[in-house]
Amino acid sequence: METVEMNSVSLKRPRSEDDVANADEIKRQKILEKSKARNDSGQSIETVTNQPEDMKSEIIPSEENEEQEEEELEDSDEDGDPESFADMMKHGLTESDVGITKFVSSHKGFSGILKERYSDFVVHEIGKDGRVSHLDDFSVPVDDEDPSEETFTVLSDEDKQRLEELQLFKNKEASVAIEVIEDTKEKRTIIHQAVKSLFPGLETKTEDRDGKKYIIAYHAAGKKALANPRKHSWPKSRGSYCHFVLYKENKDTMDAINVLSKFLRVKPNIFSYMGTKDKRAITVQEIAVLRITAQRLAHLNKCLMNFKLGNFSYKNHPLKLGELQGNHFTVVLRNITGTDDQIEQAMHSLREIGFINYYGMQRFGTTAVPTYQIGRAILQNNWNEVMDLILKPRPGAEKGYLVKCREEWAKTKDPAAALKKLPVKRCVEGQLLRGLLKYGMKNIISAFGIIPRNNRLMYIHSYQSYVWNNMVSKRIEQYGLRAVPGDLILKGATAVHIEEGDVDNYTIHDVVMPLPGFDVIYPKHEIGEAYKEMLVADNLDINNMRHKIRDYSLSGAYRKIIIRPQNVNWEVVAYDDPKIPLFTTDLDKLEGKPLPVLPTDGKFRALKMEFSLPPSTYATMAIREVLKMDTSIKNQTQLNTTWLR
Repeated sequence: METVEMNSVSLKRPRSEDDVANADEIKRQKILEKSKARNDSGQSIETVTNQPEDMKSEIIPSEENEEQEEEELEDSDEDGDPESFADMMKHGLTESDVGITKFVSSHKGFSGILKERYSDFVVHEIGKDGRVSHLDDFSVPVDDEDPSEETFTVLSDEDKQRLEELQLFKNKEASVAIEVIEDTKEKRTIIHQAVKSLFPGLETKTEDRDGKKYIIAYHAAGKKALANPRKHSWPKSRGSYCHFVLYKENKDTMDAINVLSKFLRVKPNIFSYMGTKDKRAITVQEIAVLRITAQRLAHLNKCLMNFKLGNFSYKNHPLKLGELQGNHFTVVLRNITGTDDQIEQAMHSLREIGFINYYGMQRFGTTAVPTYQIGRAILQNNWNEVMDLILKPRPGAEKGYLVKCREEWAKTKDPAAALKKLPVKRCVEGQLLRGLLKYGMKNIISAFGIIPRNNRLMYIHSYQSYVWNNMVSKRIEQYGLRAVPGDLILKGATAVHIEEGDVDNYTIHDVVMPLPGFDVIYPKHEIGEAYKEMLVADNLDINNMRHKIRDYSLSGAYRKIIIRPQNVNWEVVAYDDPKIPLFTTDLDKLEGKPLPVLPTDGKFRALKMEFSLPPSTYATMAIREVLKMDTSIKNQTQLNTTWLR
């Protein structure tokens, strides 16, 4: 899956070892016992940073069910004393733990703060046609088939609640009667339209009761009606998919789609997109939705905060994951210490040479049990180890209820008892425990299979990434930044070795390295042997990467080892107030907000940078190359930063 995600990087003077070690146990207890009050800022556990007070989470409809309660619990229990969090994160991974050890540039590194505010990091999706997604138009396409604006206001909140319960079969009623207060044919028509357009699957009719007119809503085709909205309700001349630009702040893509689906009263799977975007950022991307009008979508802008919808159009196709050219980033590094010469050298190197295309730290998890270890156990067919790694107690920062669940599991090995400690059942731990309860302790494979397929594959992909990072570091250490005989390059989709006589025809930017699998070839030099040795050390056979369970068979892939960003630009600006924005967003421009006037000689300096990257490339690693610093949470949280004060 295409990923663009970055955690708060603050790179300053390290705290002393005594500062870090003191009161470790006291702080550990404090973070484990902290309250589960909901965090107003909605920030993730990985990024405990300052939040602007005016940014609140999105409005949730009043009819939220148990699933929403689980989301509340998942978001809760993440706050507390940032210093406690820093001490807890000492148990996390560093870059060297996952093979990230080399740089390509020669400049001296400098410090700076990345994502001090999430608005310091903006991502614009680049479509397959090369067009950069922008939110710059709230207008709705003119369509004679659309109902009137009154359709969205004619039903009371109570009517909507009753209709939703009828639509979702949440009560025993066969129908819902809505009294027509101001009885005219026009008013009845609007109510009919409102029910049918806002609650797919329901039909309506008019009845006289005791001299009053009522609109009766009922199911026309049983439970299938909800899954298959009436075909006749969508004009044939209109494309079946409404494409729109989603602008979101401090929300990941799936969270945003889940909220939209709840407001629209539809299932999330009718939405499609080309890539998932980071939570702690402002991101702009294209979304497509099946048979929902632009008018209904635009109406949501009145009640949603933290995201906006616009640039509507109708098309005959959905969007497909991976069908994009990449992403354009606008990033602010605040409070930088580098000299003008250092910054110029760093940015020229990023533009001319690029950076090592490592898989970023978020690929490997944030806890003391890295995801690649679970992936390795799956590939080894060691299912007891898989179960143990997922469920066993672990040091470090975790939600309190997860800690209690793990303790119960270690004590009793009883899935039912451990599950009782989990108010959130949709986490991986809860899903595995439910599987063990259903299939028994002797059928861990089936129990593990309850976890959604993408989540299961994440573990083995993490192991592939771990191997790739380590091998690329060895390759650069051994042969430097030049193409050598035995390296691999792609001709079309086929990998071939560079021969001695052709080596001058290629540069390091042409070289690819394989992720291990049954359908790839390996370099014909020392690094090819290093792959085999690493897998042998992990009790795996590089010549047999097929698994007896087809899902876990790895075909492999190729990945460029150096990425040179496109459209690289930068500027150093001075500022006094760390809370003021240093550039305008799409929404700022639509709302006519001017950029704050910046001083010519402020207390602080910031580096504003822009660059474009292809899909599946980690912007974290580009920033790492500029700063020359470890981007891991473990390293960040043991530094003296503004958010640890």
